[in-house]
Amino acid sequence: MAEVRGIVVVGGGLAGGKTVEALRDNGYQGPVTLLAAEPHLPYERPPLSKGFLAGDDERDSVFVHDEQWYADHQVTLRLGESVTAVDTAAHEVETSSGERLAYDRLVLATGSQPRLLDLPDLDDAHRERVLYLRTLDDSERLKGWLREGVRLAVVGGGWIGLEVASAARGAGVEVTVVEMDSVPLQRVLGSTVAEAFAQAHRAHGVDLRTGVSVEGVTASGQGLRVALSDGSQVEADVVLVGIGIVPDTALAEAAGLAVDNGVLTDAQLRTSDPDVFAVGDVANADYPAVGRRLRVEHWASALNQPAVVARAIVGGDDTYDLLPYFFTDQYDLGMEYHGIADPQRDRVVVRGQLDGAFVAAWVGDDGKVRAAMHVNCWDDADAVKALVGQPLDEVRFTDTEAPLS
Repeated sequence: MAEVRGIVVVGGGLAGGKTVEALRDNGYQGPVTLLAAEPHLPYERPPLSKGFLAGDDERDSVFVHDEQWYADHQVTLRLGESVTAVDTAAHEVETSSGERLAYDRLVLATGSQPRLLDLPDLDDAHRERVLYLRTLDDSERLKGWLREGVRLAVVGGGWIGLEVASAARGAGVEVTVVEMDSVPLQRVLGSTVAEAFAQAHRAHGVDLRTGVSVEGVTASGQGLRVALSDGSQVEADVVLVGIGIVPDTALAEAAGLAVDNGVLTDAQLRTSDPDVFAVGDVANADYPAVGRRLRVEHWASALNQPAVVARAIVGGDDTYDLLPYFFTDQYDLGMEYHGIADPQRDRVVVRGQLDGAFVAAWVGDDGKVRAAMHVNCWDDADAVKALVGQPLDEVRFTDTEAPLS
């Protein structure tokens, strides 16, 4: 009888934590080991720029499970220990402590790393004032700056940058957001819908600089000076850089797995090696729900993909076919988005008022809804999701007296 080596999961985020949970929920009884480079229990990342950063949620609320859960479910936690190499031929991983661990199946939940801003003109002391937001430690460090009178410059008007701006304004911080596009979130939502977010931030006192890029960051007394491409400058005590993330594929590449904007997987999240899976931000998966390959950098993928992996490991044939989903909370603006649209090609139809509550639907050339979102229309949340993939009756949709469903 073959020796049972068990499952090794690499990564201490939500995807890693949910993978070990799903293995046990689906009846896997062999050894399970989770290795996390950080010293913290596996945790969720959305609170780092939302509730936890804003001070609304306690620190313990970010963790997927408490420590006792792992002991009760016989999951071996190796915190503060990274994987430095994967030997697919030997079915082993090498850890930062020099140990080699054998596996039957390996799950890569390595996530992503933030894109870095080039800072050639800063000394070490001033460089400490340039922050990124990816880890719990990052969030706690940034949170320490969120107090009245602090000047914060946010480089990048994406989801992270705008959520940080919202939390910072709530704490009385002076905020300047620098965005290369003419409106924040334009590449995701298109200019029409994205303008609603721009208006919300300006209404809450954010100095929103659009259509400009950062030329450099230099010391200015104890603080920083951000030089912009239009010749203007922003004085700040601290700078938060939110210019995107890149999938952490180093282990996969070194192991010889197929990689292209993430680790390539089939619809069961299985990589080019049948005994290795990838989940979460790092997985560029064959996606039946949208008919093409897709890498989704959002919470819902990390939450739901692990169950498909677990069932594949125990012999199931499920595929991951849930619609992409993400959400944001900024000031009193709460949003949910379902599907995947190309705002440069798809036509957007709006029901409601962009400066209040509204629903938006992106319609493809075939007349079907590619994606739909709502802002503060919580009673219609299920009906908004149900729009995706369906033909849109625009006359009925834009009639505010007609129900969505």
